[in-house]
Amino acid sequence: MNQVLEKYIRATNYLSATQIYLRDNFLLREPLQRKHIKPRLLGHWGTCPGVNFTYAHLNRAIIAHDLDMLFVLGPGHGFPAIQANLFLEGTLSKYYKDIGRNSEGIAKMVKQFSWPYGFPSHSNPEAPGVILEGGELGYSLSTSYGAVLDNPNLIVACLIGDGEAETGPIATAWHLNKLLDPAHNGAVLPILHLNGYKISGPTFFGRMSDDELSALFTGYGYKPYFVDSYTEDDVHARMQTVLDQAINDIHFTQHCAKEGSLRDNPRWPMLILRTPKGWHSIAQIGDKKIEDNHYSHQVIADGALQNDEEFRLLEEWLRSYRFDELFDGERFDADIESLIPREGRCMGDNKHAFGGQAVCQPLNLPNIYEYDRENTCNLDDPICGEVSSMEKIGAYLRDTMQLNEGERNLRLFSPDETYSNKLQAVFDYTNRTFVWPHKEWDKDLAHDGRVMEMLSEHSLQGLLQGYVLTGRHGVFASYEAFIQIVASMVDQYAKFLKIARNVSWRGVIPSLNYILTSTGWRQEHNGFSHQNPGFIDDVLQRQGCFTNVYFPADANIALVTFKRMLESTREINVMVCEKRPLPVWRTIAEAENDVRDGISIWDFASDKDPHVVLAAAGDYPTQEVLAAISIVRQNLPKLRMRFVSITSLSALGIGNSTCRVLPYSFEDYFTEDKPIIVNFHGYPQTMKQVLFDYGCDAERVRVHGYEETGSTTTPFDMMVRNRVDRFRLAMEVYNVAFKAGVASEKKIRSLIDEIQTKLSDHRAYVIENGDDPIDITNWIWESRS
Repeated sequence: MNQVLEKYIRATNYLSATQIYLRDNFLLREPLQRKHIKPRLLGHWGTCPGVNFTYAHLNRAIIAHDLDMLFVLGPGHGFPAIQANLFLEGTLSKYYKDIGRNSEGIAKMVKQFSWPYGFPSHSNPEAPGVILEGGELGYSLSTSYGAVLDNPNLIVACLIGDGEAETGPIATAWHLNKLLDPAHNGAVLPILHLNGYKISGPTFFGRMSDDELSALFTGYGYKPYFVDSYTEDDVHARMQTVLDQAINDIHFTQHCAKEGSLRDNPRWPMLILRTPKGWHSIAQIGDKKIEDNHYSHQVIADGALQNDEEFRLLEEWLRSYRFDELFDGERFDADIESLIPREGRCMGDNKHAFGGQAVCQPLNLPNIYEYDRENTCNLDDPICGEVSSMEKIGAYLRDTMQLNEGERNLRLFSPDETYSNKLQAVFDYTNRTFVWPHKEWDKDLAHDGRVMEMLSEHSLQGLLQGYVLTGRHGVFASYEAFIQIVASMVDQYAKFLKIARNVSWRGVIPSLNYILTSTGWRQEHNGFSHQNPGFIDDVLQRQGCFTNVYFPADANIALVTFKRMLESTREINVMVCEKRPLPVWRTIAEAENDVRDGISIWDFASDKDPHVVLAAAGDYPTQEVLAAISIVRQNLPKLRMRFVSITSLSALGIGNSTCRVLPYSFEDYFTEDKPIIVNFHGYPQTMKQVLFDYGCDAERVRVHGYEETGSTTTPFDMMVRNRVDRFRLAMEVYNVAFKAGVASEKKIRSLIDEIQTKLSDHRAYVIENGDDPIDITNWIWESRS
């Protein structure tokens, strides 16, 4: 078997290296010339030999144990190795018909690597079997754990680089073994690859002793196995023994859990693999140690086009693999062929990485009309104002989980905030997963639950991505301010999704769904640190027809929005809504129209031929605009106003990601020339940018929103401090009334003075009493008589 493994690794090392260097003479059938070398040498060599060693041994284990295994590569810059293995196992040719498993196919693959309009330098969605790009390091382990949830027969082999292991997200992801119930889920086999160096220096893990590493990972709850190419007399034999033992450990743990005999914490195996960086390459160039040093991280002999010595060393290195002994131009050596798993078992062709009907089933969803309060809303009834959007969503999510119990394809991810965010209705049906020991007073914990809680947004984001990319449905509920922690991860996912949507062989997958609650407008008790609506800006910067940010104004709109999110595919959806009870303005039927169009005129708060248009996006901003309309109507009944509710924004503007940026023209909602006052949930500049795309004159539009003016204060004072309150809005409308000739200057001055007095009184009241005045807290809409 050692000879078989050595041949396979030589072949993949050669194919990995030539991708970085060669533009011609790919099989080295003639002496290497400078014209055969790419003009721009791009790629990363250092990690590739360790990846190829691992992939070869995993193939042997797959064949020996008939495993359903997926490979996740943490250091995505090792993509030349992934591409080489995809080619060797035949997966690349399966999905790229123009890259045959022959000499012409090798020529095309090698030439096109890191070449304009060819293959990228890092793992990417155009590569079969890839569910993680790995350009931004740190997300491999959590993504792997997400992939095995509710996939009881799947093992994900996750190779983590020792540089990547220094990141915060990896550090927390080791704890995800405490959320993995062996009786109902698959398994992750972490392989910590210690090649000792990052781009310009040593890694922490590479310099730790075996005793230190063993203590660390045993403490995490793993059973570490060591494979050390520096000390083993036969590293292949050791790797085979260790992998077989690890697979047996996984199967035994799962068997015991299923039969109920697992009494202790499950101790999953992991591998710690030590190999030289840039293994089997150039030992030295001048006075620089290359192999087993950081200089092999990227392109070694990068001066080969100009330097004779480097050119000579490059050719010697490439020829050292004796590729002509392994490949005759049409076929690979029989030993190599024997290490290719049977059809359906190749890691690059694992069905879980491709989406589509084989792994992705739509959810059975409850009838939303069963959640309407008598299907009507009487806006004169203050009882109508006692509905929490989040509690309604919690009930709907609970029932959806129950309807899909047989499929086990829906989970809630939350950083210890399920109760706080008012989603506790889900615990009528399920529990929070927690595999480590339970105490008798613990509440809503079970080894197997549909709710994943961990105080690491990074780990939850990785779990969600792995779960969704393998065809299942997930919801990430978070405090609005702290979802920003994963903004960069979402950026990376959006890049992946944008490309994947256009790859013909990548099937449908569910959308990535977020609920942002405990929003800044009601974080007056926690203060400035908890007030940050910036995540929506980041999502709206993603170009394309697949990002949506929803601002439901009430519980019914929130419910309809949530249903649409769960039904959608291959999108990124963000819903921003408050958890405290607020007025219900719309029936379910009206809410469906609002969500469908993303924008609507609310007739009960609007007049024909308006003097001014007031618009809002968000629940509290909507309440303040309607309160302002009510105030103005009492004092200036002749002024005509229109209220426009903006329910959703996408990267393309107002509306949703169907690429239909408004169901009608902009003027149908906002008139051709009347002043527009917008009350926005987030930063004003975000909405200004949207309106700018519609050609709005800056003189015509005023936008209010969060202005980074916050502290520990009262709820209404938060609105006042950021100038989104009803009084400031009413003053702006009064100025419009004067310009429109509806009221005299004296009348307007009197009304504005009255409001200024109210604002002064408000400040004095909250300082004295520590709460808002009762006429603010108990406000209800009053219809015009």
